[in-house]
Amino acid sequence: MITMKLLLSPVICALIGWLTNYLAVKMLFHPYKAIKIGPFEIQGIFPKRQKELAESLGKMIERELISHTDIKNVIRDPAFVEKHKGVVLEYLEIFFKEKLVTLHPMVAMFLNEETLKTVRAMLSKELDEMLPKLIETTASELECSLDFKCLVQDKVECFSMEQLEGILFGIMKKEFRFIEVIGGVLGFIIGLIQVVIFIL
Repeated sequence: MITMKLLLSPVICALIGWLTNYLAVKMLFHPYKAIKIGPFEIQGIFPKRQKELAESLGKMIERELISHTDIKNVIRDPAFVEKHKGVVLEYLEIFFKEKLVTLHPMVAMFLNEETLKTVRAMLSKELDEMLPKLIETTASELECSLDFKCLVQDKVECFSMEQLEGILFGIMKKEFRFIEVIGGVLGFIIGLIQVVIFIL
């Protein structure tokens, strides 16, 4: 009888360790709404601190992941400017060839290939001066109107707990499972230690 109890001890400890960690993971989110039991109030950690989580996440993303400086660096990149210059020139060429010529028959006569080539060269030169100024204005406007911290904070605060739980479990499913398993493993080891101590 004693031998059976000794053999079961590691298994029971493993089950207790696994169950304890399983409940700990679940209690990160559950219960969604506060439940009062006498003087105590029980609520999942994330539902209880959703606003603080949203604020901290917003600050962290703005400080560590993405900032206005990052956006400015992208739109000031010469390759970015050149690409948009090409798009503008392409649109203007289509405009001249397909739309402007419909205004009057004389326009079509003057807008021959040689004239278009000259106009294209002039526009290209003008865009070299205009686009950097336009991009600087856009960058300044974005800095004034786009607040990453508030944007992230508002979105996280608006998430339902089901959504937030789904997102975090989707990202950290393996990690949460590892926490549960390690609880069982540690429980089993503790059970074995108890058996050794009892035998000695």
